[in-house]
Amino acid sequence: MRTLIRRAPKPGRPDPAPSRWAWRMQRLMLTPGVRFGLRAGVPFCLTLLAGTWYLADDTRRGAIEQIIVDARASIETRPEFMVNLMAIDGVEDKLASYIRESLPLNFPISSFDLDLDAMRRTVSEISAVKSASVRIRPGGVLQIDVQPREAVALWRSAAGLVLIDENGIYVATATSRHARPDLPLIAGEAANAHVDEALGLMQAAAPLGARLRGLVRMGARRWDVVLDRDQRILLPEQEPMRALERVVALEGAQDVLSRDVAGVDLRLDRRPTVQMTTEAAVERQAQQAAFRAENK
Repeated sequence: MRTLIRRAPKPGRPDPAPSRWAWRMQRLMLTPGVRFGLRAGVPFCLTLLAGTWYLADDTRRGAIEQIIVDARASIETRPEFMVNLMAIDGVEDKLASYIRESLPLNFPISSFDLDLDAMRRTVSEISAVKSASVRIRPGGVLQIDVQPREAVALWRSAAGLVLIDENGIYVATATSRHARPDLPLIAGEAANAHVDEALGLMQAAAPLGARLRGLVRMGARRWDVVLDRDQRILLPEQEPMRALERVVALEGAQDVLSRDVAGVDLRLDRRPTVQMTTEAAVERQAQQAAFRAENK
């Protein structure tokens, strides 16, 4: 019959079971996080410590930076990356020269040193430029394609005579009215903000022919049509096109503007007024006086 009492170990044979702390250490070493830390973390920390110690010296750090700079320069200055000249298409020589002055570049220059977006913004900010695109063509050519603003009218303001586009934006300075006789002339405060309306009125007044001189914006509210012989057609603030067409039709039927008329006031729709010239008014008064004298 086997006894249930554990016998004491024979002296001279050590217990093969690990101690409590040894068992815990073995279990800890089997943890995935600890094993990863010993396999990767310790080498990384040692490498970081060695690199920090090595780069702490200014001389070594400067030498490494110089190596990087030289390597980058050797790549950026290769012939296939160099830009040797600038080509500007779509504009006249005067505007092209101004664009070149706005982009002071010393050729040859590496394409890595060119900020194409910033250059495009610089060119687009020029008032005479509507849009622009910048790219580097094969062969080391900086290509700038420009769409200029098209002048549609001359605007005479307090600052002088300038060319403006369909949106009233400045295009160029005009030396005189004769510089662009093909363009209509507008004047007055804020006239450039109503270019579309002015062009429509000029088209409606086309039957007046060479007598038409231009339009003047009055009080930043309405237009006056200026003719030769200092004649004016005062248009209303509302529906000026309809009022001008009435005057043109009246001129075609009765030659009103061909007479001694200083102006036609259409500001009051229900009461248009025809103003006579000073000479015609004096002559009329003289005729009335003579008529009254004969009837006495």
